[in-house]
Amino acid sequence: MAIKVGEKIPSLELSYKGPDGIQSIKTDDIFKGKTVVMFSLPGAFTPTCSAKHLPGFVQNADKIKAKGVAQIVCTAVNDPFVMDAWGKDQKVGDKVFLLPDGSGKFAKALGMELDLAARGLGVRGQRYAMVVKDGVVKSLHLDAPGQFEVSSAENILKDL
Repeated sequence: MAIKVGEKIPSLELSYKGPDGIQSIKTDDIFKGKTVVMFSLPGAFTPTCSAKHLPGFVQNADKIKAKGVAQIVCTAVNDPFVMDAWGKDQKVGDKVFLLPDGSGKFAKALGMELDLAARGLGVRGQRYAMVVKDGVVKSLHLDAPGQFEVSSAENILKDL
C-alpha cells in the first residue's frame, strides 16, 4: 500500500557515500523537525532522470529552499557508489542529498516500489515528489509509470 498524505515516513536506516566512505543515516534524522522535499526516480544515469528530473531540482534548489525547505532529498534504488558517481556527474554539490536505496527497502516501506524486471531493470522506485513536514507527508505527486509530469521541481515550487 502506497504512503498517503498525512502518513509518517517509515523509520529505516540507509547508507550513503560521504567524504569518509560509506555512512549510515536514519530516515528519522532526515525528516524530524523540518520541512524536506523528497523525490524519487527509477535510477541514476537513466535518460529522463539525468536529463530532466534531477537537474530540475538542482537548478531550482535555491528557490525551493527559500520557501522554507531545509533539505532536498533524491532517492533511487541504486547503491551508494552509483549515487555518488551520478552526483559528481550531475554536479549536484550540496544542493540535493542523494539518498541511495540499494536494496529497495525504502521504496518498499513507502509502498512505492516499481517492478521493472520484465525490462531487465529489476525492482526500482516509482517516480514521485513529496513535501514532508516533521516526518509527515503533506503533499505527494506520483507520476504514472514511464511518465514525468507531476513530480518536477517546478511543480513542487507551486506546491510550496
